[in-house]
Formats: sequence, C-alpha cells, structure tokens
Amino acid sequence: MKYNLYLSMLLMAATCCSLVLTYLSWKRRDLPIAISYGLGMLAGSFYTFGYAFEIVSTTLEHIRFWLRIEYIGIPFGSVIWIIMVLQYTGRQSLVNRKLIAILLIIPALTITAHYTNEWHHWYYKSMTLNMSEGFPLVSLVKGPIYVLHVVYSYTLFAIGTALMFQMFLHANPRMKKQIALMIIGSWGPYGFTLVYLSGVIYMPIDISPFGFVFSGFFYLWGIYQFNMLRLAPLALQKVFESMQDAVIIFDMDHTLTSFNHAAKEIVEGLHKKHIGQTAAQIFSRYPALLERVIQGSSNETKIQISGHPDAKFYNIHMSYVNDGRLNPVGKMLLLSDVTEMVRSEKRLLDNAKQLRELNAFKDRMFNVVAHDIRDPLAVLINLMELLEEEQNGGESHEEIVQEMGQQIQNTFNLVESLLDWFRSQRGGMLFRPVALNLANVVQANVHLLEIRSARKGIQILSDIPIGTIVFADKEMLDLILRNLLSNALKFTASGGIVQLQAEHVEGKMIVSVTDTGQGISTDQAESLFQDANRVSSVGTAGEQGFGLGLTLCREFVRLNGGEIWFNSSPAQGSTFCFSIPTPRRTIHLISNGGRGRVT
Repeated sequence: MKYNLYLSMLLMAATCCSLVLTYLSWKRRDLPIAISYGLGMLAGSFYTFGYAFEIVSTTLEHIRFWLRIEYIGIPFGSVIWIIMVLQYTGRQSLVNRKLIAILLIIPALTITAHYTNEWHHWYYKSMTLNMSEGFPLVSLVKGPIYVLHVVYSYTLFAIGTALMFQMFLHANPRMKKQIALMIIGSWGPYGFTLVYLSGVIYMPIDISPFGFVFSGFFYLWGIYQFNMLRLAPLALQKVFESMQDAVIIFDMDHTLTSFNHAAKEIVEGLHKKHIGQTAAQIFSRYPALLERVIQGSSNETKIQISGHPDAKFYNIHMSYVNDGRLNPVGKMLLLSDVTEMVRSEKRLLDNAKQLRELNAFKDRMFNVVAHDIRDPLAVLINLMELLEEEQNGGESHEEIVQEMGQQIQNTFNLVESLLDWFRSQRGGMLFRPVALNLANVVQANVHLLEIRSARKGIQILSDIPIGTIVFADKEMLDLILRNLLSNALKFTASGGIVQLQAEHVEGKMIVSVTDTGQGISTDQAESLFQDANRVSSVGTAGEQGFGLGLTLCREFVRLNGGEIWFNSSPAQGSTFCFSIPTPRRTIHLISNGGRGRVT
C-alpha cells in the first residue's frame, strides 16, 4: 500500500478531530469565543477532508474538485482564528461588524480568484500532475493573489501570537498552562505550512493539513485538562475581575493563587506579587480572615475584618474548589459587603428599642400626671369638707372660698401645661431647651405645693438668686422639681424644712433639694433610681405614691445633659442634687410666663 493512503487516513482522523471540537463548541455556543473557535475548527475540517481525497485522486480534474472543497475553509481560517484570539485575550469589544468586514476582504478575494483561476491564472499560474512519488500529485506555480493570501494569513498569525504571548506573561501559573496549549496548538497549521512553503526540507506533498492533527491533539488536551471552552479563560477572568464581591483563592497548602480587583479594595496592600505567599503572610492584619482560611469553615459570618469602629461589615463565606473527581484542590474565600444591611438591621433594632422605651415612658408619664393632679385635687376635697363643716356651723367661709379658687386656678394651669407638653410629644420625645430663670421656675412649683406644705407645717425655703439662668426644657424641669419637692414633703414630718439651693460649677448649675425628713435606708438607696423599683414607701402622713417619680427625674435630667444623685442617712434627712446646663450664648429667656433675653 502506498504511503498516500496512510496519509489520507491520518487526515480523515484529523477531520474527525476537528469535527469533534466543532461539536463541543456548538454545545457551548452561548459563549462568543466558542462560536469563533468552532467555526475555525470547521474551516480546518474542510481543508483536511479535501486534502485527504486530493492525495488519492488519479486525475487533474479530481484534484481541482477537491482543491475547491479545501478552499471553502482555507481563506477564512486565519480571520476566524484572529477573532477567536481577540475574544480569548479580552478584546471582545474590538470584534464588530466593521472589523469583520475589513478582515474578510482578502479572504473574499482569495476564494473568488481560486474558483475563477482558469480565466485569469492570478492564483495558480499553472497546475500539472507529478508522478515522481508513484502516485499523482499536483505541481502548482503560485500567482500573485496566492502570495497575497499567504502574507495576509501570516500577518494575522503574528498579531494573534503576540496578543496571546502578552496574555501569557501576565497570567497566573494555572492559566499559563492553558494559554501555552493554545499557542502551541495554533502553531500547528501555520508552522507546518511555513516549513512546506520555505522549501527548507524537501516535501513532495503539502504537509499544512497535517498541522491540524498536531493542533487537534493540543486543543483536545486543553479542553479536557483545563476545560478551555467552558471556562473561556479571559472571558471568565473579566467576569472574575468585574465582580463586586471579593474572591480570594488558595490552594490546599493555603498559598494564594488568585484574587480579583474587589479583593484589593478590601485587603489593604494586596498585589499580584503576593501570589505564591501563604495566607498567614497575607492576612497578618486580618486574623478573622486567616482563621476562616485555616479552618475551612463554610458558615457565613457578618463581621468587621478590621478593628476600626467605622470599618465595613462583610459576609464571609469559605468553600472548597473541587476538580472533576470532586477532590478538593483549593479554597475560595468570598467576601460580600453587607455594611448597609447590617446598619439597617441595627437601625431597625434601635427603632424597636426606642418604641419600647417610648411605650414604657408613656405608661410612666400617665402615672406622673395622675400623681401631679392628685395632690391639688386632694387639697380641694379637703377644702370642700372644711367648707361644709363651717357652713353647718354658720361660720364665714370667704377665706376658704378664696383658697379653693386659687387652688383650682393652680390645678387648671398645671393641667394646661401638661396637656401642651403632651401635644408637643405626639411625634415622639422632643427636647426643646431654652434659657430659664431658675429662681422663678422654682417659685412657680413651690407655689403649687404651698397648701400641701402648709397642711403638714413644713417650710419650703429657696436660696436661689433671681439671676440664676439655666438652659433646659421647661416642662421637663418643672416635672423634675415638682417630683423632688413632692417627695421631700412626703417624707418630712410636721414642722420640718425643705430647702432649695443652686451652685454654678464648671459650666453647669447644681440644684439641690434638702429635707429634714426620715432619710433613706441602705436597702432603699441601692434601688432608688432603678426601673424595677415599682414600690413606693408611705409618707409621714400616710401619703401613697407610684414609685415612678425618681425614675422619670433621672431620665429627664439625662435628656437635659445632666446627672442626678443623692445623699441620705436614716432619720437625718436627704439631699437630692441634679446638674443642669447653663446657656453659652445669647438666647431666648422664658421665666414663669415672661420673656426676655440673656447673654
């Protein structure tokens, strides 16, 4: 059997190889690079298939026929190949209709000249049979368009090879193997053709189609070893780089192999030069990330990877990278920025907490209102009883009526004040500090309690100078003073004294309410300002309370930027003190209904 038959069978094998690659590309046709790759393999299959029959043909007419079959693919192979290289190296944006139309000018001229060669002989000057090898071979004298086709093809090949070599220099180690296979595979048809055309080695037959056997081997190796068509290397790399989530990949020895651009934004100082370093070296400032890589845990965690208070929160997920046999070959660390979500959750929790506090505050305020209104109403009841007794005895009751009128007016003013304040708080707790004359505010609240203090024979003395100015919410300050004065009266026996004083200390006014009452025991002192303290002690005259006044006093003092505390000893009286800010600039002054300005 003549060796041309063996070569024909080898070329048929190469054709089958190209068709297999074409089929694999068709299956991945959702990727642009797979389409161009498949078309290139299809063009090559026309070349090898036609030449397989050309070298076993016996007449010149048969050879011409099979040459026409070969040239269905030959003119377009280089154009398809350069398009594939542009896509493979990340230059997909260059591939447009205009570029493709320009690239196809020479191939269109080539195929036209080949099919019409018998009219002009610009492609082949002559075509004769050669029987020197014992079987018919065609001898061709090339024309100018053939030379143009060859120069054009190798120009595109040189450009494409340069682009892939540039990509090879900047790729990670695993990607370099894949790119190397692409370069070697591409050299098959072009390299064999170059040897044949140069005449360096005597070749009676055209060995160019056998380059596809060489290429097919390396391409198949690349596809099944690295799954080139599925990964579409640089296309995948572009997606990898454009991901907003940070992706960092390590091998099983915790050595860095790859990372995307987002990872550089998160891990300070991360650079390509760190590829090959261990996780311990890279994450020396990020112990949370290092621990996750070493342990290989897949549980998602929302943490701040740096110690800065304003650092972002990341959802950290660790997963294994498996090969085709499901054996782990690496680890992938995924970091998703969830800062906004975490802060939104915190805001929701804070809002829920605030709602709970406001509801609790509302409940306490109802009790305080009842407490503030109860005392003047109790006085009115007592006056009414006294009035009835005197009326039965025929005595004059003009003084009692006047006192009742004054007490009713005081109660009305108190209720109006509380209602105004509650209306202002409908949208939530509002804080409206203004400059206040402390002496006048104290005097107004003492006046509300005059009848109660007179009934117990207790003197309320104020040593606060008239010009004492504080900066506070008026309604809150009124509630603080009324509660402290009410408690002082409650726990002071008949004939006692309640004294108010104020002292300016370091930009704040320290207000004190001192009584000569029964004092506070050690057990009571420990829980006096706690919310859990809901039990009120009975006063010296049997007065009842709700156990909520001091808790509200504490909250109102804190809202005004101050603190509250007390000193007390059993049977020696108590002193309650609270601090309140003083104004630092010219502001409106409100004092017992009057208005002015203070600097």
